[in-house]
Amino acid sequence: MDDTFRPGGGGPVASTRAAAQVLQADRPRTRAAGRLRLRDASAALDRLAELAARLVAAPIAQISLLDDVEVIVAGAGLPPGTVGRENPLDTTACAVPAAERAPVVVPDVHTEPRAADLPQVRAGVVGAYLGAPMVDAGGHVVGVLCVAAPAPRPWSDTDVATVRQLAAAAVTELELAALRTEYESDRLRWGLAIDAAGIGTFDWDLVTGELVWDPQLIEMFGYDAESFSGTIEAFNERVHPDDLPRVTDALQTSIATRGDYEAEYRVVWPGGETRWVQARGRTLGDETGTATRVLGAAYDTTAERAAGLRVARVLEAMPAGFYSLDREWRFTHVNAEAERLLGRTREELLGQELWTAFPAAVNSVFEESYRTALRTGTPVHFDAHYPAPLNGWYELRAWPSPEGLTVYFLEVTERRRVQDRAERGAQRLALLAQVSAELAGALDPDAATAHLPRLVVPALGDWCIVTVVDPDGRPRDVGHWHADPAVRPLVERYAAVRLDAMPATAPLMRALLTGEAVMERTGAVVDLLADGEARDLLTAIGPESAVCLPLRGRDRTLGVMTLYFRRGWAPREEDVATAQDVADRAGLALDNARLYGQQQALAEGLQRSLLTEPPEPDHAEIAVRYLPAAEAARVGGDWYDAFLQPAGATMLVIGDVVGHDTEAAAAMGQLRGLLRGIATYSDAGPAEVLRGLDASMALLQTRVMATAAVARFEQTDDERARHVTRMRWANAGHLPPLVINPDGSVAELATWRGDLLLGVDAEARREESVVTLDRGATVLLFTDGLIERRDADLDAGMARLREALRDLADRPLQEMLDEVIERLVDGHPEDDVALVAVRLHRQDRPRPLDAGPNRVPDVVPDDPASPALRR
Repeated sequence: MDDTFRPGGGGPVASTRAAAQVLQADRPRTRAAGRLRLRDASAALDRLAELAARLVAAPIAQISLLDDVEVIVAGAGLPPGTVGRENPLDTTACAVPAAERAPVVVPDVHTEPRAADLPQVRAGVVGAYLGAPMVDAGGHVVGVLCVAAPAPRPWSDTDVATVRQLAAAAVTELELAALRTEYESDRLRWGLAIDAAGIGTFDWDLVTGELVWDPQLIEMFGYDAESFSGTIEAFNERVHPDDLPRVTDALQTSIATRGDYEAEYRVVWPGGETRWVQARGRTLGDETGTATRVLGAAYDTTAERAAGLRVARVLEAMPAGFYSLDREWRFTHVNAEAERLLGRTREELLGQELWTAFPAAVNSVFEESYRTALRTGTPVHFDAHYPAPLNGWYELRAWPSPEGLTVYFLEVTERRRVQDRAERGAQRLALLAQVSAELAGALDPDAATAHLPRLVVPALGDWCIVTVVDPDGRPRDVGHWHADPAVRPLVERYAAVRLDAMPATAPLMRALLTGEAVMERTGAVVDLLADGEARDLLTAIGPESAVCLPLRGRDRTLGVMTLYFRRGWAPREEDVATAQDVADRAGLALDNARLYGQQQALAEGLQRSLLTEPPEPDHAEIAVRYLPAAEAARVGGDWYDAFLQPAGATMLVIGDVVGHDTEAAAAMGQLRGLLRGIATYSDAGPAEVLRGLDASMALLQTRVMATAAVARFEQTDDERARHVTRMRWANAGHLPPLVINPDGSVAELATWRGDLLLGVDAEARREESVVTLDRGATVLLFTDGLIERRDADLDAGMARLREALRDLADRPLQEMLDEVIERLVDGHPEDDVALVAVRLHRQDRPRPLDAGPNRVPDVVPDDPASPALRR
């Protein structure tokens, strides 16, 4: 068997066809699935399918019932018309997890021989598949909940656990719907029997034509079990010919209107004896409004009988408990079903007071509701639980009368059990979804982990403390919460002192060391603690027990979530499993955050190591900035550079390699080094430097593209005397420099034209532009991350930049760059930002103090304008 299909408890199957044969051979399983197929739970199941798709980040989720065929009953992301469709079992991947009775995980269906010929795979709809069997309370696999993606993808253990939990929730919803429908049918028949005051019941299936009579009704019509054919013809044959048209019209009207049916008619027995029968019924319809069955009851009215006798017969035959109480709360009547449900005979109960026979009813919802009915004269309807020895849930209806109180009741314990199970399952899923959302959406996973106690209390425990291991390997408590506000100060103080008092054998330390959950009674933990504040506080809070659940990462334990439980309460196994799931999700989030932080620091350190400090030639102040993107991998292809050429000219460079990853950063380092070498060796101008870089890239086959702008600052003796400097610059597809004049205006370099990007054509011509600058001017080179925004174009970004530069023109250069970044990207750019700027200070004055020291290589000629040379 291929490794991608993980074998389960039902044993591996060789093919989808073999899985279908296994399923079809299991007739009890097929009947169990067919029972659920008849019920409509699509709304609840659709919500579960949508939740499955969201929790595992899959575009497709599907819930299928499997009896003789696959019936798709709910889904998310499916084509229109898919829900409700039937497919042969040997054409669906869901047959495999159902046959194997275990989750099936397929990261790539194209590598799984059994999936290659499936229609969904051939059509390209499914590239990855994860399915979990749906097992009912009887242990039968009735269906499969699956998620899928059109392209191959991995499925994590958390994904498998989530789908398995949702499959269990889907079965619960189906079972609850089935029980609810069966219960409603029973209750309707019971109500009809009461209304009709009869002893026989009938059920006419309008779809199949089958007519079901109970033995009393068969006898009433003069049949026996062998002679009754079970069709409407058997009814028509015995109704008096004069009455048949009227009775038929009443039935047809009930069917057409889906309303009540009532008729009194004569029945002629084979020997000629005529009996009078009174019948009442009701027509039921399906979800489309189509009439599907007629239910009702009938009784023999031939002889004059006392009303009390007829009622007694109805009550004795109906499938519901009945008892009546007089004004002194004594039992006056108990039917057979009430005897069975109450566990007492009518001889034991008749004449006995209710509160004596059932003392747990005193001061309960039973007493409150019964007394309210008698006091107000209004019927009451309620559900209530009676403790041992009955230990069951009951639905009760009580009607007051002049004689006392009449009570009808049904046991609904199973319905409540399934309903409670469904509610608990929904609560657990909601909690897991909330935890996942908080951990995934938090900018600081440590803070989100510290918030965990508030999410799990009181759903999973009475109070909680979360401990994490810091980078130095020391545990520290980061979050705590108690359901009782009055106890929270004690928990806060206990969390502050407990770790220092805790020995290595404590449950918390064992969970940290082993990575396994540790359950312990609190008394044992108290005994481990030395006398002191921690021991006194734990004794004062007084929990019964606690469980320490490790926060597990990929290959290490990063902390522990400790849940505490009050005295007299033992945690349910399902609650502990849910709590461990929460802890696992928190551990994985912490692990991801720490790994990301390490990679982030490494990448940023690499990037900054490639961007060196600029030189500081006399009377020229250079400042640089690099800010990585806030939402990227914090490493990319943006770079700046500033260096001196052999003849003493200052050269500034700004560039951007296409891409935002480590490959772009590596290419950036290579291009930056090449450009530096070409410029510092050749002493060439900007255009020639870019041409040489393009040629070197082609020769070295770097196979990248990049933009770059290079500016060179030169000065002749005449220009030095006139206090001006020439800037020659060339542009390979980059944004042009901006010039802030001494008067604060921002120069518009209207004639600039960007040449072709680097790495496109090594033979491309490179041109230069020249501008003359007054001393005191500032030149800024920048990458597009400074002005880019998702909600605005580059022109709008350039306008904002020019406005900021005008406002900040009189600021010191370093301060000006910081303020520009703050105003334009607020410290969190959407793309990498690189800046390099030079301010040309006046040469007839000393170098300003805020410009910093003069730093140039020894091999570069001295600036003729330096004070030392002038002296």
